[in-house]
Amino acid sequence: MSLKPTTCKEAIARWERETGQTAAEATVVELQFQWPPIEKMDGALSSLTACEKLSLSSNMIDKIAGIAGMRNLKILSLGRNNIKSLAGIETVSESLEELWISYNVIDKLRGVAALRRLRVLYMSNNNVKEWVEFNRLQELPQLRDLVFIGNPLYDNQPDVETWRNQACRRLDQITKLDGIPIVRPDAE
Repeated sequence: MSLKPTTCKEAIARWERETGQTAAEATVVELQFQWPPIEKMDGALSSLTACEKLSLSSNMIDKIAGIAGMRNLKILSLGRNNIKSLAGIETVSESLEELWISYNVIDKLRGVAALRRLRVLYMSNNNVKEWVEFNRLQELPQLRDLVFIGNPLYDNQPDVETWRNQACRRLDQITKLDGIPIVRPDAE
């Protein structure tokens, strides 16, 4: 017997029952670890107009969708899903400050430049293999905190120091890499 995936609408209704809150008015909505897992982000999420932090981690979601109405969204947590690309994230580019998207299958960072306000990007354990993709992060002027370990690009460096030097040289706006503060020599 196979179980039907949980829809976003069902997950929101379940969350409201469990918390006693109205989802449309809540600033934090946690829909992680649904059983059966959510497979599709859909328009039901757009009803979360007051939401500043949305967690959909540990589901089976394969693409970002349905968040266009979330004008107050600052933190989006999508770790441990099956997401292949950042397509769809641009609909919250005016408000999003933190994207937690580790443990997915993302190999390209096309579209990341739309996230002009992004300060925190946790995307360890994805499939980014090439510096040309990593370099797209240069288009994020507010980015300060990046976690990138566990990507093939990181794993293919001879050692951690080589990785840190390369990454910091390419992203001079970041102040923290893989959880460790960056100490830069003072400009002469």
